[in-house]
Amino acid sequence: MLLCLGLSMPMFAFADAERGRALAQQVYDRPDGRDVASRGTMVLTEAGREPRVRQLFSYRRDGGGGEVANLIRFTAPADIADTGLLTIDQADGSTDQWVYLPALGRDRRIPSSRKGGRFVGSDLFYEDLQDRKVDEDRHRWLRQETLEGVATEVLESIPADPGNSVYGRRLSWIDPDTLIAMRVDFYRPGAETPFKRLRVSKVERVQGYWTVIESQMQDLESGHRTRLTAEKTVYDQDLPQRLFSNRALKDSALERPFRP
Repeated sequence: MLLCLGLSMPMFAFADAERGRALAQQVYDRPDGRDVASRGTMVLTEAGREPRVRQLFSYRRDGGGGEVANLIRFTAPADIADTGLLTIDQADGSTDQWVYLPALGRDRRIPSSRKGGRFVGSDLFYEDLQDRKVDEDRHRWLRQETLEGVATEVLESIPADPGNSVYGRRLSWIDPDTLIAMRVDFYRPGAETPFKRLRVSKVERVQGYWTVIESQMQDLESGHRTRLTAEKTVYDQDLPQRLFSNRALKDSALERPFRP
């Protein structure tokens, strides 16, 4: 019996790893259009302060072959208006990011050492705004678990290269119908408890694509929260490559015609 158990346990572990990677690939391949433009709101909340409300536009373009480009532009309030972030994710897993700060009048490259930096004071790290390829992590299916009435698949993801992420691991609760992570817990390297949590509270079909409408990222230690709401989303407009450039990042007049 002991011999059989010794042989079967590694086999179960292998099966869970295979199932985990397959699930991670399904999530990554979830249909989400050739491109998308969205108008939305970011609300920052912390104890003892009034909520800070920001208006923004975001754009994504799938360049094919694993290349993905994203542009974010804030339009209000005045102290953050025209601030932008351009992210270019390459097929090999490398990422280039630039932030534009109107006060400086120029864009600034974000070094890889700042993956854990907070984007415009929110609970989103620069790494959270990057496209992470499936094989950058080792995945393992853990269990099925009901989350707010939804039967989800719980997936563990650990960086294959510890130096390639600020997180030690992530646990994701995947809705198998939408292939959207309804909850993600983020752990520091070596930690037993998460320090940050993403919750998706509203999902809708837009032009046939499952779309996150409302979500919240929370710092579990400080209680600080960042809520994102998509007010209008438009897919497959054939957004041009020139929109995802340093020139468009610095000049909102080049980005403005594509706002939904």
